[in-house]
Amino acid sequence: MNYTDNNKNAFALTTPLYYVNDLPHIGSAYTTIAADVVARFQRLQGRDVLLITGTDEHGLKIQQAAQGRGLTPQQHCDEIAAGFEALWPKLNIQYDRFSRTTAARHHNIVKEFFGRVWDREDIYLGQQKGFYCVACEEFKEERELLPEGFCPLHPNKKTEWRDEQNYFFRLSKYQTQLEKLYQERPDFLQPESRRNEVLNFISQGLQDFSISRVNFDWGFPVPVDPNHILYVWFDALLGYVTALLDPEDEPTLENALSKWWPINLHLIGKDILRFHALYWPAMLMSAGLPLPGGVFVHGFLTKDGRKMSKSLGNTIDPVALVNRYGADAVRYYFIKEIEFGRDGDFNETRFVDILNADLADNLGNLLNRTLSMTHKYCGGKVPNLSGDDIPAENGLKAMGITLGEQVAQAYEALAFSDATAAILALLRAGNKYIDEQAPWTLYKQKQQAAVEQVLYSVLESVRLAAYLLSPIVPNIAHDIYQQLSFDINFNDKTQIAVAASFATHAKWGILTGGQILNKPRPVFGRLELAPTGE
Repeated sequence: MNYTDNNKNAFALTTPLYYVNDLPHIGSAYTTIAADVVARFQRLQGRDVLLITGTDEHGLKIQQAAQGRGLTPQQHCDEIAAGFEALWPKLNIQYDRFSRTTAARHHNIVKEFFGRVWDREDIYLGQQKGFYCVACEEFKEERELLPEGFCPLHPNKKTEWRDEQNYFFRLSKYQTQLEKLYQERPDFLQPESRRNEVLNFISQGLQDFSISRVNFDWGFPVPVDPNHILYVWFDALLGYVTALLDPEDEPTLENALSKWWPINLHLIGKDILRFHALYWPAMLMSAGLPLPGGVFVHGFLTKDGRKMSKSLGNTIDPVALVNRYGADAVRYYFIKEIEFGRDGDFNETRFVDILNADLADNLGNLLNRTLSMTHKYCGGKVPNLSGDDIPAENGLKAMGITLGEQVAQAYEALAFSDATAAILALLRAGNKYIDEQAPWTLYKQKQQAAVEQVLYSVLESVRLAAYLLSPIVPNIAHDIYQQLSFDINFNDKTQIAVAASFATHAKWGILTGGQILNKPRPVFGRLELAPTGE
């Protein structure tokens, strides 16, 4: 994707603004972890990063959820939004802005944006007849519906027939411009399967969409007609723009767009594809604003091969998961095991097995045994060598020299599983190399130079692997760097920008000979499966 081309130094990305009909689930955690990994990688690249997340808080569904709990809509929204704000730090997610669509400053942005689109005569009053899904907050075209009028995304919920006056946005007016967008910027929407889905939808002819409702009052009034409430999607998408304001800024479009716009990357789930791939670009075209750098659509999660639902009792509570296994474990599994852009499955047995094999054995054990031998055979110091002293034919060096660039390309492409696979290949090679070279035997044979070459090569490979994994498992990476006597905290944004540049640390061979090493300690304890029923 070319989403870094808008501005070489500033990089803004968003998660969806999550709907507050219920507490956060594992799907929203998955998207936000992925966004944090991208943000951390971009910081390592030296970019000024703004990670936006938040909550979408208006609409009939929210009003109904609040009524069902005996709360006002605002009380309900405050409580659920707090649940999202509490979860992200547990998962070590370093967001910069938390956008709430009930905020007063957001109302100002929505009114000003509406005015721009209204002045273009792209909003008009008309009659809306059709099948409406309350759960989606969206009118459905008849061709999309399941038998008997059920929603394809909520197959247990029947759509409701509506016949009411609404304000409409002239999406049909932007048919040609949207076709041109996808022709001229083929990587604007990824993966390709989702792009093809949108192209197919465009080819069938775009219809104007409703942007107001009259049957509830939880939302912003339409500026030109307060009897109507702005439809949740017109309001919610602008939450991305409001989030760009600095806290002290007057809430105007000019201020919001001054530094970070256009946003480089929107990360979304496939259930909100059409809004981000069609409605949002057309709204921005109407308002005369540049389009985002790109939209990437990830898949859905299942559990043990089955769709998650409360009725089946097989949902995953992200809070319970991180409390039991830790943030790095949860982050690593979902980023490594699920190819980003495709559907993926969570199985707890597999989760434990993967974490133990990759982080406890391949990474943690390799560091521990190599550090122990370095203390025993080299006085607790990095062997007095540099990367240049290691022969080119050394297998670890040969892999390590190209690994940084290979992993950077994978991160840029959001191919996280490719990045981790390449890093793991180096770690497996390190374990194999140390077993084959047997430095304990070389030491007994008094081949000190050979011992030092082996230990330097493995220590440096572990260091490089830890650095390249730091966007995914920052706590483990920090612990490894500490044991190698690097004073770098991968959770410190300011320090990362100054002291941990990719240009330096993603190279193989930067360990300094004679550097004093700290005592080895486990960086990842082996996990045990939770007892059944926990």
